[in-house]
Amino acid sequence: MQARPRRARLSLLTRVVLANAAVLTVVTLLLLFSPIEINAPVTQNQAIILVVGFLVSLTVSVLLLRRVVAPVRRLAETMRSVDPLEPGRRLPISGANTEVDALTTAFNDMLDRLEDERRDSALRALAAQEQERLRIARELHDEVGQVLTSVILELDEPRAREAVRASLEDVRRIARELRPETLDDLGLQSALRSLCISVAAHGGPNVTPTLAADGLTLSPEVELVVYRVAQESLTNVARHANATRVDLSLTAVDGGLRLIVRDDGSGLAPGSEEGSGITGMRERALLIGGRLTISSAPGRGTEVRLDVPRPEGAR
Repeated sequence: MQARPRRARLSLLTRVVLANAAVLTVVTLLLLFSPIEINAPVTQNQAIILVVGFLVSLTVSVLLLRRVVAPVRRLAETMRSVDPLEPGRRLPISGANTEVDALTTAFNDMLDRLEDERRDSALRALAAQEQERLRIARELHDEVGQVLTSVILELDEPRAREAVRASLEDVRRIARELRPETLDDLGLQSALRSLCISVAAHGGPNVTPTLAADGLTLSPEVELVVYRVAQESLTNVARHANATRVDLSLTAVDGGLRLIVRDDGSGLAPGSEEGSGITGMRERALLIGGRLTISSAPGRGTEVRLDVPRPEGAR
């Protein structure tokens, strides 16, 4: 089967010139072959004919040019619709206009560079943040914790000892929240199980974990992001949802990972804006190529789902 010959693409300038040339050609032909005569001074009928001819020419020119610049208008609308929190979206190349195609290609290349640079800088910021969390957690656990332990041993009053002991437990809890030791020592699933127990133990709702992600090899960055998303989701439930039950599941899906945190609380109000916590979860998900989805209805609870794709090169 013989290939169809490729149609030559016209530049935007050529299309504009051709549109204007078509209008001028029609006007010239009308002046040459029509019986209309224009004399000086111009009569009323001749003035009406000139005005009507001008309006008709202008209308035809606008209709032709509107079709010519339509790809540029569509390109601008698509550019405005690009969301930084939804990477990977690229503009299609129509192949009908050289200037528009060049602009589209340049814009797509710019998006590639911006997404790569944003991901790299965010990963560096996340690593620095976690290092600072680790330092503060160690200082709380080692220095402040030791001081409070010494105070407990020296106090004779039972009530004072109990108050200091409670403060010591708060310090240890804060240190664990800053940087969970179980995540580094025992892995993601053990850290999530410990997190669920901790939420219920500190006055939050009962959390039922379903952890079935055995066999997956996860990078430290993925484990950390999944843990932080689960932690932020459970914190939001404890503070705002008025929930009595929460289900947390971690499962392997198509070689990737899926985290779901679902509660039976009050849900999000219609039209409510996302807070810094949800925005932070979305940004963390982007760092590992994941996607965060939040579903909620008033009185029907909220579901937070994090989908992490199969790592590149994994079988």
